[in-house]
Amino acid sequence: MAGNPEKPILLRGFGLPDRGGVQYARLVVTLEELARRQQLNTDQAKEKFQLTNREQSVIEHLAKGWTNKEIANALQITEQTVKEHIKHIMRKTNSTTRTGILVHIFNS
Repeated sequence: MAGNPEKPILLRGFGLPDRGGVQYARLVVTLEELARRQQLNTDQAKEKFQLTNREQSVIEHLAKGWTNKEIANALQITEQTVKEHIKHIMRKTNSTTRTGILVHIFNS
């Protein structure tokens, strides 16, 4: 996620391989403005994805663009614990990236 917190945008990158080799491969980057009225509703997401209170807190900090270290400091846990929470959230939301988590949460 990037941009002004009041008007967040989603950046996505896609690699396009080419049979001619790596030198012909392309990268496509898209920018998508998230809906203006769209707000992070962690209460709905908590119920929909069966998140724990701690996982919900981690998501709230992910939405702010915080690093694992920043989240760990705020929640007074280790970075490894944050990583474990993120792995569990990814599994529950069927996501493979931090941004993917937020897409699922914002769309819940």
